[in-house]
Amino acid sequence: MQISPALLALLDKTGEIEVLVLGDVMLDRFVYGSATRISPEAPIPILTISHQAQMLGGAGNVVRNITSLGGRARLVSVIGEDAEGREITAILTAPELASGAGTAPNLITSVGRPTTVKTRFIADGQQLLRSDAEASHMLQPQTAEKLLDAYKQALETADIVILSDYAKGVLSDPVLRAAITLAAAKNIPVIADPKSLDFSRYAGVTLLTPNAREMAAASGMPCATNAEVETAARHTLKAAGLDALLVTRSEAGMSLITPTEAYHITAKAQEVFDVSGAGDSVIAALALSFAAGATLPEAAQLANLAGSIAVAKSGTAAVTREELGAALHSAEISGIENKIISFEAAEERVSNWRARGLKVGFTNGCFDLVHPGHISLLSQARGECDRLIVGLNTDDSIRRLKGETRPVTNENSRAIVLASLGDVDLVVPFAEDTPIHLIEGLRPDVLVKGADYTVETVVGADIVQAYGGRVHLATLKEGFSTTGTIQRLLGTRETREKAASNKTAEKP
Repeated sequence: MQISPALLALLDKTGEIEVLVLGDVMLDRFVYGSATRISPEAPIPILTISHQAQMLGGAGNVVRNITSLGGRARLVSVIGEDAEGREITAILTAPELASGAGTAPNLITSVGRPTTVKTRFIADGQQLLRSDAEASHMLQPQTAEKLLDAYKQALETADIVILSDYAKGVLSDPVLRAAITLAAAKNIPVIADPKSLDFSRYAGVTLLTPNAREMAAASGMPCATNAEVETAARHTLKAAGLDALLVTRSEAGMSLITPTEAYHITAKAQEVFDVSGAGDSVIAALALSFAAGATLPEAAQLANLAGSIAVAKSGTAAVTREELGAALHSAEISGIENKIISFEAAEERVSNWRARGLKVGFTNGCFDLVHPGHISLLSQARGECDRLIVGLNTDDSIRRLKGETRPVTNENSRAIVLASLGDVDLVVPFAEDTPIHLIEGLRPDVLVKGADYTVETVVGADIVQAYGGRVHLATLKEGFSTTGTIQRLLGTRETREKAASNKTAEKP
């Protein structure tokens, strides 16, 4: 399937959409550190903890993705009367989620039922262990009644419903059936992410989104190829009373199957780091775009792009509208534009790299005309690190530094040339005269400049060295400079123009 230009226009409409999310909210904790010793008590590694992070998981991560994609979310779920439940409430009501488009939580507290918490222990970028604290039994009748009351109220302003089922007890058979029936009565579409292998429980939803493993288990049929997925899905559609299935197939992409049509969407190549929560990114993009007016095939294309972005992130992922817009542009133009990103996006990318133990390098410049000297410097810089970021002066910045006749090539062209080089992993434009802001925020392990500088004169050297980084002065390739090249070009042009003028004057 080809990416439709109309999807960019649809993406702009997501701010008008309110998504009602009903399902299992949880707290995702990540404990990071290193493991260099084996315990004397048992043949297990000892994790030396460096830092911890926690964020919304399950239905909560669906909400995070909806708001980061620019939509409004209303979460209806159940928490325990405990510290973890209060932490979820605090996150959901924090300004970054609650303000603007944001989210409105409707959390029902269940006494005696713990809040679901998943804790992942990660050593040097490798997950060692996950521990789950949870209860998965059905809600008490009075809790279920309060939940459905909150759901009915939220339906009044909803454009679409997501049923986020993680089999933690919120979406019991009575709650699930009531939720689907109530939405149908108001002609509100419903998208469900199943956990149960009895897909008939979700009969009446607009779209069900199992992964390939769930599809194979529910149908009892193989799902390795496009043809096998089609056969299994059509059998299940009829048996379970469903209208459409979107089967997510990891590196094989996605397959959208209806009783009469099949669309197979190729996965977008990305550096896969962490698949945690990628399905939540998929269903959030799917719901927002469908409610904004996309067809199911178009919505599936956007969801596929969102999933490819999510798996390249660290931890439980949230995809932004800017990232999805950039992915749409790059799908239409060229993959190299994925390298040209804002400072904020670069911060997140660097965080992902660091979580994997990768060393980050940084260099900067105008790169007005890229010549062999630049290529040599970038090659040497890449040799000092695992990932290389290039800070690029914007056009206005260069004019201030070098005069109104510069740059001779515009900012977009210079960024594309740099991003096309294999040694460059990211290009981050900056409008200031110096890259101090980038260096302070990205905190590179290695700062690289040419040997025409000294360590003392490299901008940001004191900052990098203060936190334990280092400065590398790359050997210069003699005979190349941008200013000299431009002057030679101008001199050659003037010589040609003078010669042409003389010839004209010699004519009778």
